[in-house]
Amino acid sequence: MVTVNHAEDVRHDPRRWWALGALVASMLVLGFDMTILNVALPTLARDLGATTGEQQWMVDSYVVVFAALMLPAGLLGDRFGRRLMLITGLGVFLAGSVVGALAGDVHAVIAARTVMGIGAALVMPLALSVLPSLFGADERTKAVGIISAASALGLPLGPIVGGWLLNHFWWGSVFLINVPMVAIGVAACAFLLPETRDPTSPRVDTLSTVLTATGLGAVIYAIIEAPDRGWGDPLVLGVFAAAAALLAGLVLRERQEARPMLDMTLLGRRGFLFNTLAATLVMFVLSGLMFVLPPYLQAVLGHDALGTGLRLLPMMGGLMIAAKGAQPVVARFGARAVVAVGLVVLAFAALLGSRTTVDSGYGFTALWLSVAGVGFGFSVIPAMDGALAALPADRAGSGSGLLMTLRQVGGAVGIALLGSLLASAFRDRLDVTGLSGEAAHTAGQSVVAAHLVAARAGSARLADSANGAYVHGMGLVLLVSAVAALLAALLAAAFLPGAPAAVRNEPEEEAPVMAGPGGDAGQ
Repeated sequence: MVTVNHAEDVRHDPRRWWALGALVASMLVLGFDMTILNVALPTLARDLGATTGEQQWMVDSYVVVFAALMLPAGLLGDRFGRRLMLITGLGVFLAGSVVGALAGDVHAVIAARTVMGIGAALVMPLALSVLPSLFGADERTKAVGIISAASALGLPLGPIVGGWLLNHFWWGSVFLINVPMVAIGVAACAFLLPETRDPTSPRVDTLSTVLTATGLGAVIYAIIEAPDRGWGDPLVLGVFAAAAALLAGLVLRERQEARPMLDMTLLGRRGFLFNTLAATLVMFVLSGLMFVLPPYLQAVLGHDALGTGLRLLPMMGGLMIAAKGAQPVVARFGARAVVAVGLVVLAFAALLGSRTTVDSGYGFTALWLSVAGVGFGFSVIPAMDGALAALPADRAGSGSGLLMTLRQVGGAVGIALLGSLLASAFRDRLDVTGLSGEAAHTAGQSVVAAHLVAARAGSARLADSANGAYVHGMGLVLLVSAVAALLAALLAAAFLPGAPAAVRNEPEEEAPVMAGPGGDAGQ
């Protein structure tokens, strides 16, 4: 039972659209915070001396915490009040943004991103869960469309806004831009949103939450540390073993719960399992690409931060086009065919991108980025739809939470694994002949660091070697991405249900909210 104070009055109050505006502002911030830091990574590498591994942590600290806390955050809102926890989440996100803007070293930036991930985990599910209290069934589709479009718009806006800020201000401005927007969101939510609760929701399981966060964190740590220490290093192997034990403990714990926070039994449903797997692998590839492309565009091709953001638009353009066209194509050919073909297109784009050379230029990059965007859109939208449609009405909430969590995990692992592959390949291929031990070590940390060492040493040969080594590593990343997309396509073609899932009759309060093309439930 959902308790809403004066629900019918709220649903006819003209201020509900202003309240939706507050939610849109919040989701827009979350949307572009998923990508705004990527374009700043080369600047952070230069100004703070961040290694490739530290750059991975700057991105992944946000994503791992976001994934681990999203489910318990939603349950906290159900139990203690969605407006209260939404405002709390925005406040935490605001605090993390301020810490990031004032940070003076790499570790402070990572800590700030971790705090922001906690806030984002509260905001994402709760911004969506308050919609039924604001809008009746006749208006909710329009409201969901607006909030999803805002969140999707944030993805391409992130690199552009970040690039413009970096061209005019210091790197901390990519954090400071959040402050006014989040402050407006807090004020609007406090004055315009009704308070809603669901006292019957499952309790927040602290042990499961700890097992999720530490298990995922251990996996990511081991993957990021492996290029430096070696995959056979005792610490790396020990952390992998600890991660396996923690995640196994999580599964056992959740299987024993009468009302689990993370409902693993849903993975026994074929439609949900394989659609979720397809969507997770798409996020694996997308996150990896968004990590490796900005240094290529800035360090190798020589574009500034704003130019880099603008040059990522072909992929977002292709994704938006596919998102608009996905529904009629699915209606004509069926979701299984569209998801499989979309993944094949994505695999082709990644394979094409793996042929990039130092002399290819941006035109070739724009071509395969556009194709990749189309593949992303035609694979992830029907996969998300299919996963949600495969859920029974009484488990729509827990199922959509599990879907969102696994997608975030796919993104975090993509950044860690593909970033580590890039770091290893770059270091192995870089020619540091003639450099001192310290200079050689610094140059091997990232392509930006190598260019800084080359500039100080006046060595054009080192700069050329750094460009070649980075393009070689990026090619390997794209090749692995192509294999992952092709594997997902084969699984989709073989195991996705051929017929569309039956439309469910769901209670109005529990109607699942569909995602925008760029992320989870409007992300």
